Amino acid sequence: MSVELTRRDEMVVVTIDRPEALNALSAKVLAGIERAFDAAEALGRRREARALIVTGSGQKAFCAGADISEFQGRNLSETRAGSRYGQLLFARLDRFPIASIAAINGYAFGGGLELALACSFRIATPNAKMGLPEIKLGVVPGYGGTQRLPRLVGEARALEIIMTGRTVAAEEAFRIGLVNRLVEGDAVEAAIAFAREFTCYSLPVLGFSRDAVKRAGDTPFDEGLEAEADLSTLAFMTADSSEGAAAFLEKRKANFKDA
Repeated sequence: MSVELTRRDEMVVVTIDRPEALNALSAKVLAGIERAFDAAEALGRRREARALIVTGSGQKAFCAGADISEFQGRNLSETRAGSRYGQLLFARLDRFPIASIAAINGYAFGGGLELALACSFRIATPNAKMGLPEIKLGVVPGYGGTQRLPRLVGEARALEIIMTGRTVAAEEAFRIGLVNRLVEGDAVEAAIAFAREFTCYSLPVLGFSRDAVKRAGDTPFDEGLEAEADLSTLAFMTADSSEGAAAFLEKRKANFKDA
């Protein structure tokens, strides 16, 4: 099995399990990711999981990118279809009912970094190395990297990373905002601990928050404010909002019911 889905308490973990190829994204792996996303999304909608963690097996790589051997002989139509498939697959994470965390435990290059960029958050171990080296092969990142990287690190820095194809070490990635945190030890355990900082709150309201912040990069400012007002109102109407206010006034911990 090239992609494995496991449960860790209230978390669901998707692991790319192809360590002999540094967890590269073959067609089989992409199909496995799609199936895993189907299952994870269903768990999230049933509120049987509160966060999704994506990682790679072994100690060397999160995902080293696309399987270049599969690109040989593709015509223009097949090449574009492959790019759109990867884009749409990774974009599903934007619409997930639960937040996602990329646990980057080594190399994250090309499509591997694009997968991490599509997650809500990214954490990395000190040995992690990231980049979009497609320029060295005479191609352009095709799974969303040219659109998501500038939104995280700014246009000028993203352009430099993409046009030089250079490797970004973990400390620099943290400094420029490419990853949220640097962590020691097991990346998945660290991701679970990170997730528990927010999974204790109301899942619907967490979803509204993600949606509101997403609008900041996708819409003009005034439209974003309108969306914020709408989402804030929806949150205020939940039972969890009433519970949160009551808990604050009564000086106790809120008991959210995801309602």
